[in-house]
Amino acid sequence: MSDDAKKQPLQYELVDNTDEKRFEMHIDGHIAFEDYDFFTTSTGEKGIEYKHTEVPEALGGRGIAGYLVKTILDDAAAKGLRVKPTCPYVKAYIDKHPEYQDNSVFHNAAP
Repeated sequence: MSDDAKKQPLQYELVDNTDEKRFEMHIDGHIAFEDYDFFTTSTGEKGIEYKHTEVPEALGGRGIAGYLVKTILDDAAAKGLRVKPTCPYVKAYIDKHPEYQDNSVFHNAAP
């Protein structure tokens, strides 16, 4: 892969598989995904719990997990959903990206 190709931003389509309750990205014959469920906060706000992030080994090392998590966090914010990051990867991502902490019930948002 050329240096120019490595610098291209990732762009994958996010698919909401509502039957499986997971967001998916179909890449090179593999599926990277995030399991989710919905909840309501103690103050009555709607939220989404991110439960498990999985990227197949064949897709490892390409930044796909981070891209997936950023995409779902942006999606939740756009839909006005609070985030409950029970998945350790999602929580760690939010720990490192303060712009998402005000929307996380494990960070600054009301549970």
